Amino acid sequence: MTAVVELMDYADVIERFDPVLGLEVHVELNTNTKMFCGCANEFGGEPNTKVCPTCLGLPGSLPVVNGKAVEGAIRIGLALNCEIAEWCRFARKNYFYPDMPKNFQTSQYDEPIAFNGYLDVTLDDGEVVRVEIERAHMEEDTGKSLHVGGATGRIHGAEHSLLDYNRAGVPLIEIVTKPIEHTGDRAPEVARAYVSALRDLLRALDVSDVRMDQGSLRCDANVSLMAKDATEFGTRTETKNVNSLRSVERAVRYEMTRQAAILAEGGSIKQETRHFQEADGTTSSGRTKETAEDYRYFPEPDLVPIAPTREWVEELRKTLPEMPSERRKRIQSEWNLTDEALRDLLNVGAVDLVAATVEAGATPDEARSWWVNTLAQEANSREIELAELAITPAQLAEVIALVNAGELTNKLAKEVVQGVLAGEGSPSEVVEKRGLKVVSDDSALIAAVDEALAAQPDVAEKIRGGKVAAAGAIVGAVMKATKGQADAKRVRELIVERVGA
Repeated sequence: MTAVVELMDYADVIERFDPVLGLEVHVELNTNTKMFCGCANEFGGEPNTKVCPTCLGLPGSLPVVNGKAVEGAIRIGLALNCEIAEWCRFARKNYFYPDMPKNFQTSQYDEPIAFNGYLDVTLDDGEVVRVEIERAHMEEDTGKSLHVGGATGRIHGAEHSLLDYNRAGVPLIEIVTKPIEHTGDRAPEVARAYVSALRDLLRALDVSDVRMDQGSLRCDANVSLMAKDATEFGTRTETKNVNSLRSVERAVRYEMTRQAAILAEGGSIKQETRHFQEADGTTSSGRTKETAEDYRYFPEPDLVPIAPTREWVEELRKTLPEMPSERRKRIQSEWNLTDEALRDLLNVGAVDLVAATVEAGATPDEARSWWVNTLAQEANSREIELAELAITPAQLAEVIALVNAGELTNKLAKEVVQGVLAGEGSPSEVVEKRGLKVVSDDSALIAAVDEALAAQPDVAEKIRGGKVAAAGAIVGAVMKATKGQADAKRVRELIVERVGA
């Protein structure tokens, strides 16, 4: 039987406690090969087919640092306004876990490649919060465990476990914030907005595909509470591997209400890792959280230190693209958007999608209307991010072009979009398969108009008498007869012509 967890009302949490956050985001880099060997860095594939003695940790194998991964780490650090170390090195983080074939993770401990940075984050109402970055360091990813049997997919209750080492050794950058304080009731929103802004930044740098659904971007959310009169941070929990923006917000909010209820009853918070449950938005206990001493860090003896020259760092700085915040300001000016309209775009994650649709030939207003209204509703109903919808900006631009060419009505265009989302092919293919093209043949339209006029002679007489507004009834009849595939404007013109009004 599942234990009932007491929660405190959120308003009461905020009245009695101050939340403190710490966010650790792991980013898989999109290099061609893994961090310390030449195996392919690709998502998926048959289990244990992208492995070698090095990433399997076999005796006698030696690592070699991936230069492109180091370059990516420096570019991330620069984009986050970090200092770049003149000298740093790797360390061994020792712990036994089945999907760590070496029984240690090659990481960076007290000498990260980037440190002391910040990222300015815009909240839903336009308020800007500066999140300070403690460090961004290089490491390698683990393999994956598949627990077979049982109800939860976790090891508890499983009959046996399977291990896939394809992901072991994939280049990771871990970005760790400094404690995020003084956010009050907006703490969950700040967490979501930070991960969203970081994802946008990494996508702009083109260092990762930032697919949260595939684990190439995942967040560990540390949460603790301080009583209003306290001077020291409370004990934190770490909710591991949260893999969507919505879930980051939900996990932080839940932990705040759970911890507050415990503290209010005089209990204490256990420092532990926790698992987020997507189904109901709760967290469950994982394992007691280790300290740095438990990992027995020591310098990696098989790798030389990394010492990027200042000249190389400055060369990499020149490769940085236009930052998302700067791009938004430019787009707002070019598209003549109000602050409210820009916030609408940001809130649904549509800025890049609209921009790409414009680049494919649509106008900003057309693209914005589709993404912010029609497609945002689709994403909400499916409980996914807007960018995860199965339609590309180029495909939407094609739909818009068909409307502008008079080949689709707005109603038919929505049917075409539904077909694309359902995987029926490109917009043109959906139009062909579903027979959705606008009826533009005047002879077919005239026949439908004449039939509708004959069926409603009283309406025809009103139109003939000068009451042109009455034509709406005939237009409706023709649209019904043509299954919505007639051009309503042309139908109205033909009605007026046929009655001689």
